[in-house]
Amino acid sequence: MAMGQQKDRQGDLMVGWAEMPRSPGHVFYDRLQSVLIEGGFDGFAEASCRPYYAARLGAPSVPPGRYFRMHLVGYFEGIDSERGLEWRCSDSLSLREFLLLEGRDRVPDHSWLSKTRARLPHEVHAAVFDWVLALIAEAGLVKGDRIGVDASTMEANAALRNIVRRDTGEGYREMLEHLAQESGIETPTAEDLARLDRKRKGKKLSNQDWVSKSDPEAKIARMKDGTTHLAYKPEHAVDLDTGAVVAAELPPADEGDTTTLSKTLAAAEANLEAVDAAPTAEDPAECVTDKGYHSRAVLKALDDGPWKTRISEPKQKGFSRWHGDEAARRAVTNNRTRLLSGVAKEAFKLRAEIVERSFAHILDRGGMRRTWLRGRENVHKRYLLHVAGHNLSLLMRQLIGAGTPKEAVAGGYGALFVLVTPAGAILVAQIVLITSEDGETAFAAICFTVG
Repeated sequence: MAMGQQKDRQGDLMVGWAEMPRSPGHVFYDRLQSVLIEGGFDGFAEASCRPYYAARLGAPSVPPGRYFRMHLVGYFEGIDSERGLEWRCSDSLSLREFLLLEGRDRVPDHSWLSKTRARLPHEVHAAVFDWVLALIAEAGLVKGDRIGVDASTMEANAALRNIVRRDTGEGYREMLEHLAQESGIETPTAEDLARLDRKRKGKKLSNQDWVSKSDPEAKIARMKDGTTHLAYKPEHAVDLDTGAVVAAELPPADEGDTTTLSKTLAAAEANLEAVDAAPTAEDPAECVTDKGYHSRAVLKALDDGPWKTRISEPKQKGFSRWHGDEAARRAVTNNRTRLLSGVAKEAFKLRAEIVERSFAHILDRGGMRRTWLRGRENVHKRYLLHVAGHNLSLLMRQLIGAGTPKEAVAGGYGALFVLVTPAGAILVAQIVLITSEDGETAFAAICFTVG
């Protein structure tokens, strides 16, 4: 038998729909697709976005539901770059089907993603977050009894070395070069500048004095690893009984926790009210935070309201000197009393686990520990969609026992059967069983391929 050789072949001029490559399906995205369609997501998205498109002018644009789906893919696949989203969705048949693309439709490119984000205001992205929250609330994943609050840091898409002084416009490197010249170094090297930077007195950089040229809304902040970067500050209010994020704010990174808490709790209260789980003064919800949120003003403002505070108290001298402010004294005393119970210890343990997990999933696994966007509003738009993806993952874990596509594949087991018919045709049967965490079978798929 002679050896075959690969020859150049002319592409088919016409390809029938039946001959187009099809995805064998993906257990995670197929189930998520049914959740979105059954919930009426596309109709909701189009109704929310309609005011921002012309009624009769120009050719019809891409359906906005595709824009939001691509960003959900970004969360589930850990992709923050819009070019990366374009590539990943173009490379996967199952993701093309998840985006509801027809046979000859092209995956929207990164430019379309940027233009659509600019077209749609922050309110539309917040509405998508609210829609997902209402969806998971129907599944019993929003309790509203215990809310944990904490903040993290997100590195901005701006270099610290490019900051300039607000008053003179002098750059950071120029300042170091002046220091070198004052020290007698006429032509300093990079090593000289680094040494002067390490030894500089008053090294702490102030946002009042310095600003980034490329992203003025990014603030100088200390990251979780101890380094200093231009950053943003995501802050979560998380349902401690389910792990659902009920509010995701993005205050300036240089604002203290005691300053941002009131806005985050107000957002959480409004979102919980929308799903009939809002706390009241007669039936307050627990607000569990660390000592960074502790202040007399905060406790005084929250006392006798819809939030029953369990805020860790810092150990510092002079904290019990009230000077006649009986309302503040009563609020601090009430909070201190609630800290001594066994319920408080359980709540703090749960807060440390659940709230930190939400940041780990959204920032680290979801790919947003460093953002590629600039401007606080742009970053918040994208962040809200990632948080919506996180909340959907809780629902998916309830439905199929896996919160991400990777978990769905890793949590399954299967068998492959190959049969050869008397006529010589090859029949392949693949049986896949997806099991939940408690060992129950959640999904089964059978695929046949005839060659």
